[in-house]
Amino acid sequence: MIHLNFNSVSGGALSILCLGAHSDDIEIGCGGTLLWLRERYPSCKLHWVVFSASGVREAEAKRAHQLFAGPNRAGEAMCLGFKDSFMPFVGAEVKAKFEELKSAISPHMVFTHRRKDAHQDHRLISDLTWNTFRDHLILEYEIPKYDGDMGQPNVFVPLEKSICDKKVDYLVDAFESQRSKPWFEKETFLALMRLRGMECNSPSGYAEAFHGRKLVL
Repeated sequence: MIHLNFNSVSGGALSILCLGAHSDDIEIGCGGTLLWLRERYPSCKLHWVVFSASGVREAEAKRAHQLFAGPNRAGEAMCLGFKDSFMPFVGAEVKAKFEELKSAISPHMVFTHRRKDAHQDHRLISDLTWNTFRDHLILEYEIPKYDGDMGQPNVFVPLEKSICDKKVDYLVDAFESQRSKPWFEKETFLALMRLRGMECNSPSGYAEAFHGRKLVL
């Protein structure tokens, strides 16, 4: 196994851009890895962009950002008002926001949706991530859903059980509006991390997994 090391990052501060189509996507997809990166690189900066988050969902996104990023690692989450499930139909407007991001930040790592995700909003965000950040490390996270679109990831982040527990506790704490959904429960998120932990032989038995379509070593 090859392990990535960011200790030599220029300036000492690892810059991470987290992109999510909807409130809770980032946290479900890579929340454990972000908590792990916070511990490993205390000076890292986490930039949070949620493309569809308004009203209650905006408040939840900002609450989750503070929990996962921590109070000293970034400002408020950038929450945009694109309509859920309609993003492909206003693709030019979404693309314009990506161009603004490109001018504002050049991250060392980008977390985004998987290109083969069954949700149309997720796929658009993934495509525009690759279209915009062409010389960056991009990892595509996975979101469990009714569509049954789980793939075969090739990048794994083993996680201590304590980090996994913290992730699911933060999810339940931050996203009160989702608690009534039968799939939005701790067992769902822990089960996926347990499966990925088995696949990568994680010492704790738990991991998050990603699709790394292009990596330069």
